[in-house]
Amino acid sequence: MSIAAHLDRYAHRNSPVHRLDARAKVPAVFAYVLVISTTREADWTAIGLLALPVLALVIASRLGPWLVLRRTFLALPFVMAAVPLMFTRPGETVFTLPLLGWTASDEGIQAVATILARSWLSVAMAVVLVSSTPMVQILRALRWLRVPRLLVATISFTYRYFFVIGEEAQRMIRARDSRSARLPGLHGGGSVRWRARVVGHMAGSLFVRSLERSERVHAAMQARGYRGEPRFLDDPPLPALHLAAAAAFVVLGVAMQAGARL
Repeated sequence: MSIAAHLDRYAHRNSPVHRLDARAKVPAVFAYVLVISTTREADWTAIGLLALPVLALVIASRLGPWLVLRRTFLALPFVMAAVPLMFTRPGETVFTLPLLGWTASDEGIQAVATILARSWLSVAMAVVLVSSTPMVQILRALRWLRVPRLLVATISFTYRYFFVIGEEAQRMIRARDSRSARLPGLHGGGSVRWRARVVGHMAGSLFVRSLERSERVHAAMQARGYRGEPRFLDDPPLPALHLAAAAAFVVLGVAMQAGARL
């Protein structure tokens, strides 16, 4: 399976979320993430209520809870940056690390848990959006929302170059394997230092090839009339039903947030 087919293999399924227009989904996801970010610290009632529409969205998208959960783990390293907060926030001591002597407070633990919950819900929304919508439609929706053209073009080229660099790397690995003999019962390759040197040479060669490829692609795009923004043959109208469904989803989140504050 190619890299492009691997990344977009879920975007062409048939579900109510997949059929929804990207110009309705993208602003709805942004607005709902904004609602999630306004949740007060340790307000577990609001977090629980806001999680219900997210769960309903995952079920309606037919992506599978395990797929969405597995992809949300990508944001875990960034969320871990908030872990030191449990040791710096003043409050009642809950436990102490034996070797370092750091004390974790209840206020710090609640703060980290709130950040983790809000981040997980936000990432889950983003995962559903990206997994149920082709990237071209997301980029068109961003331009429809008047996102700066340069920013949209940067996102577009970054996404497309995943395929270019990935396929070039696959060709280099196949070429290396075809030139490497591995005898049964013998360990192939040299020392760790030798392997690191080979990997460094491959990374440098990949960089040079990618740079040359980018110049050829840019020249080809200019020859075909590219002026900083892709053009499409069709411009379908935004269905009012799709816009109403997206607005209702956001209003539901706002209502749950307001209800939890009462």
